[in-house]
Amino acid sequence: MHRQRYSSAVIKNFLAHQTATKKLLATNDAVTKNKAYCDVFINHRGIDTKKTLATLLYDHLSRQKLKPFLDNKNMKPGDKLFDHIDNAIRNCKVGIAVFSPNYCKSYFCLHELALFTESKKKVIPIFCDVKPSQLSVTDDGNVPKKDLRRFESALEEAKCTVGLTFDSLEGNWLDVVNSASEIVMESLIEMESH
Repeated sequence: MHRQRYSSAVIKNFLAHQTATKKLLATNDAVTKNKAYCDVFINHRGIDTKKTLATLLYDHLSRQKLKPFLDNKNMKPGDKLFDHIDNAIRNCKVGIAVFSPNYCKSYFCLHELALFTESKKKVIPIFCDVKPSQLSVTDDGNVPKKDLRRFESALEEAKCTVGLTFDSLEGNWLDVVNSASEIVMESLIEMESH
């Protein structure tokens, strides 16, 4: 698979444009109060990856002057969970889905993934300690049939998307974070150029 590489000048120009856009958005009260703007939304199962991969990605993307969304970093007590998260997903440019062994047990993870696909967002899958073939939606009787269909469809689409694989016991954390960040940056640059 060939991946486009961008020069440091292209990346620097893109980041300068991003900074100018964010300043413009910050001056528009309607946008900042009503929409959760972010460049990349990090979808993950907290018990598996919040203290590891999800937070490492958030910190690395922030250092690159991007605006990532991670629930425990961007939300505060009193925020309406679905409103805040759904707005962030609808207004993000790209999503990262960190799949892990307990991912499919979470209604919230699957809801976010379905919202990515319904919003036609590009999703970068990271399969952390799990193979795509091991992911499936289980019907425990508590999820409405309509949501089950949404979740199954979104999960199948993600499983058929080229992603990164990572073994947390043997893999290099820095490598997966750098690779994911590079893919996000390339995706954002491609979106800007179209």
